[in-house]
Amino acid sequence: MKQKTFEREIEIKGIGLHSGLDSVLRLKTAPVNTGIIFIKDGKEIKALYSNVFDTRNCTALQKDKVTVSTIEHLMSALYITGVDNAYIEVSNPELPIMDGSALKLLEALKKAKLKEQDTPRKFLKVIHPVRFEDDKGNFIELCPPSGNLLHISFKIEFPSEIVGTQIFDGDITQEVFEKDIAPARTFCEKYQIDYLRSVGLIKGGSLENAVVLDGNKILNPEGFRVQNECVNHKVLDLIGDLYTSGYFILADVKAYRTGHFHNNEVLKKLFENKENYQIL
Repeated sequence: MKQKTFEREIEIKGIGLHSGLDSVLRLKTAPVNTGIIFIKDGKEIKALYSNVFDTRNCTALQKDKVTVSTIEHLMSALYITGVDNAYIEVSNPELPIMDGSALKLLEALKKAKLKEQDTPRKFLKVIHPVRFEDDKGNFIELCPPSGNLLHISFKIEFPSEIVGTQIFDGDITQEVFEKDIAPARTFCEKYQIDYLRSVGLIKGGSLENAVVLDGNKILNPEGFRVQNECVNHKVLDLIGDLYTSGYFILADVKAYRTGHFHNNEVLKKLFENKENYQIL
């Protein structure tokens, strides 16, 4: 399997979730072994776990005081479409939130023409289990793969009856991603929105780009898009965060009530010891 990049520049437009400002992405061709590089104000930031500086509400990169945030949905879409190398110019520190999922991003990438490059794709195969667990018992573990694909088992538990316990367990194929994962939107409780707005955030947030829960009600008139939408969105985030490893990962991943922070920490532990993995 060869590396791929864009044949020509494509443009994606939307608004930033917190700023509410217009956000434009220009995705461009890049040489082999470049990886995914964001460009803001002429400065390059490689989409690597080691450049992640904030994981509180999204995955944000920072280098030389330049920040690019909310990269996880785009990274997930790049992963599943098989884009190894790209320069991505951003007009706003926040990537466009679109509809809160990866669906529109995936549609844009599928319309773009990719070109095969003359160098084999790099895969990272997990050899020894690597686990990160916080002080609340939430954990993520990367285990040697049982097959030849990324496999994710993810469980969430929420006090809200409308969410409750949700489980995703499956191979990450393009079909599964397009049908079940890409449409899954970010979600939050109404009280969280009220607080974030009170401190000047989520100026671009609306029912058009998030699932909002209010007790045991969904405020979005259309309800959930897909079954187990909440855990599927966590899987969407996880795939994008894992791609900040710089590789297509071959592993069985087990996650329990985790988020961007845990995803970043487990990658740090993975790369602490070269015996944990093999580059194919």
